[in-house]
Amino acid sequence: MKKIFRKHQEFIRFMLVGIMNTLFGASLMFILYNLFHVSYWWSSAANYFFGSILSFCLNKQFTFQVDYQHRQIMRFTLNIALCYLVSYGISKPLVEALLRQLSANLQDNISMLVGMVGFTILNYFGQRYFVFQKGEN
Repeated sequence: MKKIFRKHQEFIRFMLVGIMNTLFGASLMFILYNLFHVSYWWSSAANYFFGSILSFCLNKQFTFQVDYQHRQIMRFTLNIALCYLVSYGISKPLVEALLRQLSANLQDNISMLVGMVGFTILNYFGQRYFVFQKGEN
Protein backbone atom coordinates (compact mmCIF):
# COMPACT_ATOMS: atom_id res chain seq x y z
CA MET A 1 0.00 0.00 0.00
CA LYS A 2 2.87 2.38 0.81
CA LYS A 3 4.38 1.73 -2.62
CA ILE A 4 1.12 2.56 -4.35
CA PHE A 5 0.71 5.75 -2.32
CA ARG A 6 4.29 6.90 -2.98
CA LYS A 7 3.97 6.18 -6.69
CA HIS A 8 0.70 8.08 -6.98
CA GLN A 9 1.01 10.65 -4.18
CA GLU A 10 1.13 13.59 -6.57
CA PHE A 11 -2.16 12.55 -8.15
CA ILE A 12 -3.68 11.85 -4.71
CA ARG A 13 -2.65 15.34 -3.56
CA PHE A 14 -4.11 16.81 -6.72
CA MET A 15 -7.39 15.02 -6.00
CA LEU A 16 -7.45 16.30 -2.38
CA VAL A 17 -6.94 19.85 -3.60
CA GLY A 18 -9.60 19.16 -6.21
CA ILE A 19 -12.09 18.03 -3.57
CA MET A 20 -11.57 21.24 -1.61
CA ASN A 21 -11.78 23.28 -4.78
CA THR A 22 -14.88 21.42 -5.95
CA LEU A 23 -16.71 22.01 -2.69
CA PHE A 24 -15.89 25.70 -2.84
CA GLY A 25 -16.37 26.31 -6.56
CA ALA A 26 -19.39 24.06 -7.15
CA SER A 27 -21.19 25.60 -4.19
CA LEU A 28 -20.55 29.05 -5.59
CA MET A 29 -21.61 28.02 -9.13
CA PHE A 30 -24.85 26.27 -8.16
CA ILE A 31 -25.83 28.99 -5.67
CA LEU A 32 -25.28 31.69 -8.29
CA TYR A 33 -27.19 29.74 -10.94
CA ASN A 34 -30.07 28.34 -8.90
CA LEU A 35 -30.63 30.95 -6.17
CA PHE A 36 -29.52 34.17 -7.83
CA HIS A 37 -30.43 33.14 -11.41
CA VAL A 38 -27.04 34.15 -12.81
CA SER A 39 -26.52 32.69 -16.30
CA TYR A 40 -24.88 29.33 -17.06
CA TRP A 41 -21.72 30.98 -18.39
CA TRP A 42 -21.28 33.56 -15.59
CA SER A 43 -22.03 31.03 -12.84
CA SER A 44 -19.60 28.46 -14.19
CA ALA A 45 -16.97 31.15 -14.92
CA ALA A 46 -17.19 32.43 -11.33
CA ASN A 47 -16.54 28.87 -10.14
CA TYR A 48 -13.31 28.65 -12.10
CA PHE A 49 -12.16 32.22 -11.57
CA PHE A 50 -12.30 32.07 -7.78
CA GLY A 51 -11.53 28.36 -7.53
CA SER A 52 -8.48 28.80 -9.74
CA ILE A 53 -6.89 31.24 -7.36
CA LEU A 54 -7.24 28.68 -4.57
CA SER A 55 -6.09 25.88 -6.87
CA PHE A 56 -2.95 27.71 -8.02
CA CYS A 57 -1.77 28.35 -4.50
CA LEU A 58 -2.49 24.85 -3.20
CA ASN A 59 -1.20 22.93 -6.23
CA LYS A 60 1.99 24.98 -6.46
CA GLN A 61 2.93 24.34 -2.84
CA PHE A 62 1.18 21.13 -1.82
CA THR A 63 0.70 19.02 -4.96
CA PHE A 64 3.58 19.74 -7.31
CA GLN A 65 5.90 21.42 -4.77
CA VAL A 66 7.54 23.86 -7.14
CA ASP A 67 9.02 27.29 -6.58
CA TYR A 68 7.13 30.33 -7.79
CA GLN A 69 7.90 31.63 -11.26
CA HIS A 70 6.12 34.47 -13.07
CA ARG A 71 5.57 32.37 -16.17
CA GLN A 72 3.55 29.89 -14.09
CA ILE A 73 0.80 32.46 -13.61
CA MET A 74 0.52 33.01 -17.36
CA ARG A 75 0.56 29.28 -18.06
CA PHE A 76 -1.90 28.61 -15.25
CA THR A 77 -4.29 31.27 -16.56
CA LEU A 78 -4.04 29.92 -20.11
CA ASN A 79 -4.53 26.35 -18.90
CA ILE A 80 -7.62 27.25 -16.84
CA ALA A 81 -9.14 29.25 -19.70
CA LEU A 82 -8.59 26.47 -22.25
CA CYS A 83 -9.83 23.72 -19.92
CA TYR A 84 -12.90 25.78 -19.07
CA LEU A 85 -13.78 26.68 -22.66
CA VAL A 86 -13.28 23.14 -23.94
CA SER A 87 -15.06 21.30 -21.13
CA TYR A 88 -18.03 23.65 -20.76
CA GLY A 89 -18.20 24.38 -24.47
CA ILE A 90 -18.61 20.66 -25.15
CA SER A 91 -20.78 19.74 -22.17
CA LYS A 92 -23.59 22.24 -22.80
CA PRO A 93 -24.43 21.24 -26.40
CA LEU A 94 -23.81 17.56 -25.62
CA VAL A 95 -26.22 17.50 -22.68
CA GLU A 96 -28.78 19.57 -24.61
CA ALA A 97 -28.64 17.10 -27.51
CA LEU A 98 -28.84 14.01 -25.32
CA LEU A 99 -31.41 15.25 -22.80
CA ARG A 100 -33.79 17.37 -24.89
CA GLN A 101 -36.80 16.07 -22.94
CA LEU A 102 -35.59 17.74 -19.72
CA SER A 103 -36.15 21.37 -18.77
CA ALA A 104 -33.49 23.92 -19.72
CA ASN A 105 -32.74 24.49 -16.04
CA LEU A 106 -32.12 20.79 -15.40
CA GLN A 107 -30.07 20.51 -18.61
CA ASP A 108 -27.86 23.39 -17.46
CA ASN A 109 -27.33 21.84 -14.01
CA ILE A 110 -26.38 18.48 -15.57
CA SER A 111 -24.19 20.25 -18.10
CA MET A 112 -22.34 22.05 -15.30
CA LEU A 113 -21.68 18.70 -13.59
CA VAL A 114 -20.41 17.16 -16.84
CA GLY A 115 -18.27 20.25 -17.44
CA MET A 116 -16.73 19.91 -13.98
CA VAL A 117 -15.63 16.34 -14.72
CA GLY A 118 -14.13 17.26 -18.08
CA PHE A 119 -12.43 20.29 -16.60
CA THR A 120 -10.86 18.25 -13.80
CA ILE A 121 -9.35 15.72 -16.19
CA LEU A 122 -7.99 18.33 -18.60
CA ASN A 123 -6.78 20.54 -15.77
CA TYR A 124 -4.71 17.81 -14.11
CA PHE A 125 -2.73 17.14 -17.26
CA GLY A 126 -2.43 20.84 -18.04
CA GLN A 127 -1.09 21.67 -14.59
CA ARG A 128 1.15 18.63 -14.43
CA TYR A 129 2.78 18.93 -17.85
CA PHE A 130 2.36 22.60 -18.79
CA VAL A 131 2.05 24.82 -15.71
CA PHE A 132 4.18 23.17 -13.01
CA GLN A 133 6.85 21.41 -15.02
CA LYS A 134 9.38 19.75 -12.72
CA GLY A 135 12.40 20.62 -14.86
CA GLU A 136 11.84 24.37 -14.43
CA ASN A 137 12.63 24.59 -10.70
